[in-house]
Amino acid sequence: MPTQAATQWDSLAHVFFEGKMYNGYDERLVSGFGAKKNSIATLKDKVVTRGVLLDIARYKGKKWLEPGEAIYPDDLDGCAAQENVRIGVGDAVLIRTGQMAQVRERQSWGDYAGGSAPGLSITAARWLFTKQVAAMATDTWSTEVLPSEGSQIFLPLHIICLVHMGLLVGEIFDLEELARDCARDGCYEFMFV
Repeated sequence: MPTQAATQWDSLAHVFFEGKMYNGYDERLVSGFGAKKNSIATLKDKVVTRGVLLDIARYKGKKWLEPGEAIYPDDLDGCAAQENVRIGVGDAVLIRTGQMAQVRERQSWGDYAGGSAPGLSITAARWLFTKQVAAMATDTWSTEVLPSEGSQIFLPLHIICLVHMGLLVGEIFDLEELARDCARDGCYEFMFV
């Protein structure tokens, strides 16, 4: 089973930039036996905060975003305003692209884990930093738009969020039932555990 097979949090030892991971630790501290620094195991039962769903697909009037469709800061702000929620310090922001609904309707994963995908633009990094969120997660395998925007670096938003910000990044979250519930009662904030 590949490690990208289910809902997950990326550890702060998941990606490296210039041989370093978050807090300047050397990449050689990670091996097939695990991470000696920045292991995800330390968070296994410790993530509890206010959650906010930003249903970007619904905001844009679509069932789902198309592969390669980027989500920009204006989209995030516009969606929050439409849902009547404010993003606060320490929040877990869940971002629905609708990609899970797409694979279910098509009854095929297609190139879900490796092909083009909707997701956050690299310009969303400043938005995440300014809002001081504790975590962000999407219903895609990469969280960021693929192909990567104008960069020679694969997954540049991962590098910014994990290596430089220490932000908790979640992938492959099934947000469909939550999105239906939020739309039904108009409440897009909740306790996230």
